[in-house]
Amino acid sequence: MRVPSWIPDTSRVVLEDSRSAPWSGADLVSQVRAITCDLQERKTPPRVVGLLADNSLDWVAVDLATHGTAIALVPLPDFFTPSQLRHIVALTGIELLFCADAQRARALGFERQSPNPSGLLTFERSDDIHPGSSPSSEAIQKITFTSGTTGCPKGVCLTADQQLATARALAAEIAPLGIARHLSLLPLPVLLENVAGLYAGLLIGATCICPPLATVGLAGASRFDAERCLRAIDDFAPDSVILLPQMLQALVSRLERGAGAAQRIRSLKFVAVGGARTPVWLIHRARALGMPVYEGYGLSECASVVTLNRPGADKPGSVGRALPGLQLRIAEDGELQVAGRRFCGYLGSPRDTSDMWLSTGDIATYDADGFVSVTGRKKNILITSYGRNVSPEWPEHLLLESRSIVQATVFGEARPHLVAVLVSAPGANNDTLERAVLEANRQLPAYAHIRGWIRASEPFTDGNALATANGRIRRDAVWSRYGPQLNQLYMTESHPHDLF
Repeated sequence: MRVPSWIPDTSRVVLEDSRSAPWSGADLVSQVRAITCDLQERKTPPRVVGLLADNSLDWVAVDLATHGTAIALVPLPDFFTPSQLRHIVALTGIELLFCADAQRARALGFERQSPNPSGLLTFERSDDIHPGSSPSSEAIQKITFTSGTTGCPKGVCLTADQQLATARALAAEIAPLGIARHLSLLPLPVLLENVAGLYAGLLIGATCICPPLATVGLAGASRFDAERCLRAIDDFAPDSVILLPQMLQALVSRLERGAGAAQRIRSLKFVAVGGARTPVWLIHRARALGMPVYEGYGLSECASVVTLNRPGADKPGSVGRALPGLQLRIAEDGELQVAGRRFCGYLGSPRDTSDMWLSTGDIATYDADGFVSVTGRKKNILITSYGRNVSPEWPEHLLLESRSIVQATVFGEARPHLVAVLVSAPGANNDTLERAVLEANRQLPAYAHIRGWIRASEPFTDGNALATANGRIRRDAVWSRYGPQLNQLYMTESHPHDLF
């Protein structure tokens, strides 16, 4: 049975997970071959398999076993709700589920357990499958679901070659850094960790470390233990990790409160941060502690990473330059468009082959040196009652430059001015927040000033459905929660407003 040729068939250790003996490249190849054979030699070979498990060596082996086959893999994020998981199972028609928990498998409709050579259990459905959609091509290796800004996940179809093109481009960019060990701090079903962490790591010859997520401080999508994560970094001594901005902020705050910060992160050579916008001040604070942080940008529809800052090609405040093999342009309305690695369409929708350019939905600029700055989402543009167009990410970004504000969401559609919901940093009082708002307003034209604000009762997280798993705020959900209070701000105002 064919095993992907890029998997290093070597005696060198390529995988660790803290629960079992490390795997050499030869061990990985052997395990991948065994799982591939089992899948293809079943009485009825599955066309779509699901994978619901914690980070582990076995997760990696199952993923790689579907490369080079006509089997599509659906990684099921552990942080999705049961209803979201059931939606994905029904939509994709998963026939076989790799899962470590029989109870969770049964809850998703997989009753019959069957043997397999993986360290995970496999379960077959107990009923006939009538999927809502099917992969459009046998070349599709992965259907990755992103939580997005609504509660209904959307399936992005990718081939193995599309993912590997991103991984190879990243490998070429980071190879000079001498990364020998990469530690996965994000769930492997997250495409950023799967492609940029695991695949790129294997391609550059690094040992990829994928312990259970609780070991690295991640419990669910919204609970992150910075101290435990720092202990894991100290114990595993990785050269590289990938973080979300909220994780970076928690780590920086923890390091600033303790002694010996540089010693705790001494092994790190490259820390990539992405998934949502990262304040410039946070990049500078992290670097002042000795953390080599570089921001990037990507989207699932381009097989993850599109642009990246790195040593020698770095401009804080931007998301870096395009990876090799990609072309960027800015449309007339300011939307960033990408060519060179577009996906195979959304599950259940026909692939659009009429245009090589993919519209990202992000408003962006790039400078003469090719560094891209993402300034907001096209669909989020507000039009005030005075007819002024404002991207809410603009004032939000300025608010987040204050250390007293952790998260901010700005509203003002068809209203005379903008208002905001603020999540404060520990210890920040109302006077501190007001000063932060005034400082943001000082850098904004009058029509974009924030004339009123309220404090959020809790952070915006995936756990309370106010943010996605990667930290993007669900604006509609925040408005549903805080709209009545924000409307009250407009009712109590008395001052005039500037038109320009």
